[in-house]
Amino acid sequence: MSKDNSDVFFPERAYKNQDFLTGNDTRHIRVLCEMEEPRLRFEKEGIENTIVFFGSARTPDPETEETPTRHSRYYGDARELARRLTKWSLDKHHGQHSYAICSGGGPGIMEAANRGARDAGGKSIALGISLPFEQGVNKYAFPELAFEFHYFFVRKYWFAYMAKAIIVFPGGFGTMDELFEVITLIQTQKIRKRMPIVLYGVEYWDGLINFDKFVEWGTVSPEDVKLFKTIDSVEEAERYIISELDKITPHG
Repeated sequence: MSKDNSDVFFPERAYKNQDFLTGNDTRHIRVLCEMEEPRLRFEKEGIENTIVFFGSARTPDPETEETPTRHSRYYGDARELARRLTKWSLDKHHGQHSYAICSGGGPGIMEAANRGARDAGGKSIALGISLPFEQGVNKYAFPELAFEFHYFFVRKYWFAYMAKAIIVFPGGFGTMDELFEVITLIQTQKIRKRMPIVLYGVEYWDGLINFDKFVEWGTVSPEDVKLFKTIDSVEEAERYIISELDKITPHG
């Protein structure tokens, strides 16, 4: 005879309770998910080293633009630089010594970086972020390495943790935030690894920020403005990044 279950019920499991999981009291669980889920995917895909591209989401693809804007050339430069660096990594490195292009996953410079990596036949990472005015990850990112974060600080952790080089194209407040946080972490030795940083676009950077004024006013040390290098061509950026990475990573 079967047991009569009419006098029992089955409460919802905690890990299926959306009201619980999305509440204020479980924010730490959601943060942990954004730490652990990417880590497992990176491990599965063999990703240990990245070359990070920062830059404006508003930089248009000149191939689809009716009237080129002042900074539209940087889309093509970012795409070509990402292609060259990906090809170099595929030709010279493998396994733990390889490098993957990493972007913020959005349009503009981020799209160009992922697109360049795909042009060369390589994997690339897209660390997307949920924003009211940006929806989804660009189509050129490697699907298994495409993410959408809720927490900016966790996303920044993944940008910095695996980065071995950073290239910063012209951008807005978000790009400035990313650049200055990385520089601060290096300046304060929270990041101790050797990591070349390129500010790409002399006209933009020299016109935007007079870094020498920091030294003149005594708010940073002269050595601090040597933490990055301003470059204006794909060829020079490629040479510099590769030469710096070759100092820290054996071919393998």
